[in-house]
Amino acid sequence: MSFKSIIQDMKGEFGSISRKGFGLRSRSLKLVEDESMTIVDALKQSCWANMPPELLRDVLMRIEASECTWPPRKNVVSCAGVCRNWREIMKEIVKNPELSGKLTFPISLKQPGSRGSLIQCYIKRNRSAQTYHLYLSWNQASNDDGKFLLAAKKCRRATCTDYIISLSPEDVSKGSSTYIGKLRSNFLGTKFTIYDAQPSNGGVLATKCRPFRPGSMKRVSPRVPAGNYPVSHISYELNVLGSRGPRRMQCVMNAIPASAMEPGGVAPTQTEFLVNKTDSFSSLPFFRSKSARMGMDSCESHSETMMMLMLKNKAPRWHEQLQCWCLNFNGRVTVASVKNFQLVACSGEENGEDVIVQFGKVGKDAFTMDYQYPISAFQAFAICLSSFDTKIACE
Repeated sequence: MSFKSIIQDMKGEFGSISRKGFGLRSRSLKLVEDESMTIVDALKQSCWANMPPELLRDVLMRIEASECTWPPRKNVVSCAGVCRNWREIMKEIVKNPELSGKLTFPISLKQPGSRGSLIQCYIKRNRSAQTYHLYLSWNQASNDDGKFLLAAKKCRRATCTDYIISLSPEDVSKGSSTYIGKLRSNFLGTKFTIYDAQPSNGGVLATKCRPFRPGSMKRVSPRVPAGNYPVSHISYELNVLGSRGPRRMQCVMNAIPASAMEPGGVAPTQTEFLVNKTDSFSSLPFFRSKSARMGMDSCESHSETMMMLMLKNKAPRWHEQLQCWCLNFNGRVTVASVKNFQLVACSGEENGEDVIVQFGKVGKDAFTMDYQYPISAFQAFAICLSSFDTKIACE
């Protein structure tokens, strides 16, 4: 038997197991437990149950190397969903986006992008529902939306606007188990704060929705976010009626030190979702291809002494023939818009040349979003959402 046929046979095995165990979502706990037993029984009856660990690792490594793009990469996720043993092996084999440039598991969206190259994504806007969906890659000649990554929903309030960000396009709410953060603006739409549902490894100051009361600590349900942790602050310069030219913006990344941009620098990397305690991956649409409390004092002193990374928009140049402001998006942006921008790292008065995040319009409700290290997809998405918000004092 050739190795290729072995791989195909193996895919069929865990594919059938995956369909049996992960096909249904909204059931009672008892039914979920019954399905889990079905998975275990099916795995025990599989010819791969007694495979030597060394051979199993080699087979899984070959699967990971062969399935580089979506939707074929869903086979890698299916392997991780077979059982705990397979999952641990796949977590060791699959590298984070910084090293591989690939988005595989949901936690990849909270990890820094690849070094030296932009990860290409795009955003679809639904004006009536006030929702925004982020997808990985996109071919304008194809009807396929690409790989779904994140969803956001705009929620207007009396003095601010919130953009709730979720891993699920169907359940975009702060009380959902798929909630991972939010973007909040001030009344004028000039200042924004990005909140993460869990602290980064770099450590940030935690803010709670309710004041903390000693003695009132209770075990929080895994379906409820533990708190909001500010990881970035975005500000737009006042520019009434556009009298000062194009928009000017800057982002202070609270959770990323400025040293991350230096040779050998390291950006904080989350390795797991703290609020997700289930063993099943199927409840998250990320896997389906579409064709506690921190020490407040210590965190505050750490954030005050840490030199934070600052991003500024790249200044456009005036084109005499076209009579408009222009930026080089290398073909990724095709429609002129006040929302278009490129962000570069800045140190003092000097701005870097490498684009960290770029965002631009390609259709009526379609926008491209590209990002790279040290920014994560979640952070880049939130920054781009700030460009959609109405800015009374900036235009």
